[in-house]
Amino acid sequence: MATSKIDFESSLKKLEEIVAKLESGECTLDESIELFEKGMELSNECSKRLEEARQKIITLTDAEESDSND
Repeated sequence: MATSKIDFESSLKKLEEIVAKLESGECTLDESIELFEKGMELSNECSKRLEEARQKIITLTDAEESDSND
């Protein structure tokens, strides 16, 4: 089950909602497993996007440092 491409903030909000549902203890085992799987997908997507942003910042700051040294 792949998550559709949504922005980081929406993914994070959905992940927080899933965590709240799981912590409530009101879900059945099957619902909990399904929510957990969806939560892991969202968590992986958020981590991937954060890493991409980090790499972009590194690239931009390296380029700026290189320009200022010329």
